Amino acid sequence: MDDAGKLRAVRLLHTIIYVVMALSTFALVYSGISGHTGSWLFVPMTLLAIEVLVFVGNGFKCPLTALAVRYGAVRGYAFDTYFPESIMRHTFWFFTSLMVLGLALLCLRWGGLLV
Repeated sequence: MDDAGKLRAVRLLHTIIYVVMALSTFALVYSGISGHTGSWLFVPMTLLAIEVLVFVGNGFKCPLTALAVRYGAVRGYAFDTYFPESIMRHTFWFFTSLMVLGLALLCLRWGGLLV
């Protein structure tokens, strides 16, 4: 496979992971707001924990971004996924804020401070 094909594969993989992680974040916030918890919450929380560990372990950079650059992606906000730049520009802070909100709401619920 040539570099262009590898870049397409990295971008596709990164886009799929992005969607899964976004859904996991929204599930966490939904659980925190609604109070609906159960064994299903283990999946998104595990995925989010892995994502945090990967980001922290890589200096708050996604390893797939570096891989995309290696295969010829041009730097910018939307060079390593198939999403437009307008979506990717603030994605880190947006999803980090939602994750913190969801975890805070769950902690308040589990601590008995929210009904």
